Amino acid sequence: ASFTISLHKADNTTVLIKLRPDLSPSCRIRMKNVIRSELKIKPGENVTFTFTCSTPEKYFITEIQKNIDCVSGPCPFGDVHLYPPGLPRLNRTYIWDVKASTKAGLELKFSTSWLRQIEPGETCPDSISYNINSCIDKATVNIGTFCRNGSVSRVKLLGGVVMSLHLPWHSPLTTSGFNIANRASIKRLCIIESILKGESSVTLMSPNYPLGFPEDELMTWQFVIPPNMRASVFFHNYSLSNCERKEERVEYYIPGSPSNPEVFKLSDSQPANIAGSFNMSLQGCDQDAQNPGILRLLFQVVVQHPQVDENVTHLVDLSKEKNMTVTIHLEGWPSHIPLMSEPICLICKDPRTCDRVLTLTSGAVYKISFLCKDLSRLRITAEKGIGCMDIRWCQRKNYSLSVPKAITQLPIRLHKFIWKLLATDLINIEIMSPSLKLQQHVPEQRCNTSYSYSIVSATPETALNVGVFCPGGSIEKIQMRNNITISLKTFGKGYINESIPQDLKMSFVPHIKDECSFTVSPNPKAKVYLQTPNWPYGLPPYVSVSWFIVVPSKQTARLGFSKDRMGIACETGRAYINIKEETLGAEEIVRREDELLPQPREMHHNFWVNVSNCKPVHKTQLTLQFWVAFADKQIDLGIILAVVAGAGVLTAIGLTVYCVKRKKKKTQHPMVGVYNANVNTQMPGKKGLFGKGRQNNESHVYAVIDDAVVYGDLLKESNGSVAPEVDVYRPFDGPIGSLPPSPPPFSFRKDIKCSSNTEEEPLPLTNIDQDTYTFAHQKSGQSEDNGDADKQDKGDTSLPLLENKERDGLVE
Repeated sequence: ASFTISLHKADNTTVLIKLRPDLSPSCRIRMKNVIRSELKIKPGENVTFTFTCSTPEKYFITEIQKNIDCVSGPCPFGDVHLYPPGLPRLNRTYIWDVKASTKAGLELKFSTSWLRQIEPGETCPDSISYNINSCIDKATVNIGTFCRNGSVSRVKLLGGVVMSLHLPWHSPLTTSGFNIANRASIKRLCIIESILKGESSVTLMSPNYPLGFPEDELMTWQFVIPPNMRASVFFHNYSLSNCERKEERVEYYIPGSPSNPEVFKLSDSQPANIAGSFNMSLQGCDQDAQNPGILRLLFQVVVQHPQVDENVTHLVDLSKEKNMTVTIHLEGWPSHIPLMSEPICLICKDPRTCDRVLTLTSGAVYKISFLCKDLSRLRITAEKGIGCMDIRWCQRKNYSLSVPKAITQLPIRLHKFIWKLLATDLINIEIMSPSLKLQQHVPEQRCNTSYSYSIVSATPETALNVGVFCPGGSIEKIQMRNNITISLKTFGKGYINESIPQDLKMSFVPHIKDECSFTVSPNPKAKVYLQTPNWPYGLPPYVSVSWFIVVPSKQTARLGFSKDRMGIACETGRAYINIKEETLGAEEIVRREDELLPQPREMHHNFWVNVSNCKPVHKTQLTLQFWVAFADKQIDLGIILAVVAGAGVLTAIGLTVYCVKRKKKKTQHPMVGVYNANVNTQMPGKKGLFGKGRQNNESHVYAVIDDAVVYGDLLKESNGSVAPEVDVYRPFDGPIGSLPPSPPPFSFRKDIKCSSNTEEEPLPLTNIDQDTYTFAHQKSGQSEDNGDADKQDKGDTSLPLLENKERDGLVE
């Protein structure tokens, strides 16, 4: 197809068709049998041409430039048309170069679609864009690049302007969408007017952005806001130049304000909650010629309805807190930056000081309010520091790790509360949860509470991720070396009610040998899963971790590991697992990294599990998980049978003695007693009744041997915890003291009842049968003839033999 372009000389328009940059000339222009790669049509020319290919839009672009002189003659004000007609369907750029005096102003007024400013490098959805440049003398300032469908309705400029419209080859657009009007001097670089309707926002940039704003220039943005709406200004990106004179600043003219203009630094929080329309101006300074720097600004204006509870304030009392900050922010902050189109939530320290993010520090009382329809989009992140540099000042002090009420009473959900615990090298940190206890989050036993604690132990060389824990478990205490970071993170709206009984505490303790030590005190019949820190990346080299497992007295624990081996190979040193019960003579179980781990085993007492790492070879890590299950103790059947048998034997012996005694009583008519004048029949324990010393009598000879002594081995308790003394009679051949022996321990004097309040008089010696019995040890050399009643023992038996046995029992 052929194309004919006819340009009137009075139009002062030039058309240039040229190849796209960086494309091979596989398509050309043919005009009068002349092949060329570029065609320039000047004013007053009439040209017919064709393309050598069927898709010239892939290879060629068109530039149409119209020069308008408003200095030497009248300006053609009014709507700007797309001229000339009949252009080939190529990507087109229309350029209007308007020259005007700096004493006058030009106004570009856009149609109802208006414009939206975009950052350099950004493209428009429909590929239609406008670019505005201001020309003052020989200097050109890029006001900005704009797409259609925005809020920018007018741009007023000082002096000349170069306006460009970029259209894709397939665009059906036939009008420029703006007109040019003459205005009086605006006495500044430019004025950009933005009309915002309803809840909306606009993002704007300073001229030449991201390059520098012209030196010592002034420009203004005019914002037209419905009177029943509220506007807020946010600076998202800015930089300052190096000023020799004056100061870079932002000025606001707000109708009704008592201090117009209100002057702010670019580093200040900008005004918020502005009722109605307002102006904002950016003022540059005289820059340092050697090091000028760059003044630039990217900002956003957000318009929203006034909130129903905008006058409701919330008291946040941090006056008694120390080393704490509270930040209120949007969900996802700081990694997620909300889109400009998203409804905005503002936090205000006062009616005009609002921002998307508000940080409060300890030691003060704040009254805050919210400009936000949906408070569920807001979150709270708080941080508190606790330190100890001298153990003498903080060793016996417990610190509560609970969220202050000043935070929980706000209508904002807590996202995270971080405690940073700092101590010197010789001071360690102990975390306690005495009532709720902690559960370690492991695959077999996941946390399902509305919040959890993440605990990290950090040194300048390494960080040890101790694990994630939640309330309601078995871990009562964790001791750690180095500095600790504890992060409480919430997962739902139920946190406030569920967290009321928080009992997490911490204290500073002297140095411990392990990097980490756990005290596990489980509930009855519980099954606890535990795993090494830094899961699943493995313990750092040479790190040692211990667990102290408390076994209830009436229960046994069963310890097992989740795998057969440690699963590492050591480059330097050895990795060990040590298991030992905390009881006298307990065997210690030790396994190296090249050995099989112990099979599940029963533990009857409190025990330790220690894991010590070596320096593993590349790509191997020490990760270990074990479990402890608890059950009631089972009484051994053999012990029960032994006790029953012992009781039976005692009963049989008692019956035998009773029967023999009764039989003997019946055969004696009358009872004939053998009188021994040397036997003392007084109660034991009376003083001053003996005329002889112990050296001259046989009071140390056993008169009665307690059954509990003879059969003590049969009276052991089933669990073996109490073992009565077992004794046999032996002749006494040692030295004899001057004091009488003491009675046996009360544990073996089962027929004697003692009162702690009164001292009873000894009962008289009585016998139902009025018999007197004396038992004496036969000395060597005496006759064993039972019938020889005339041979009497010549020793002094004035001290009862029973008292000697009682004292010997206490001495033993």
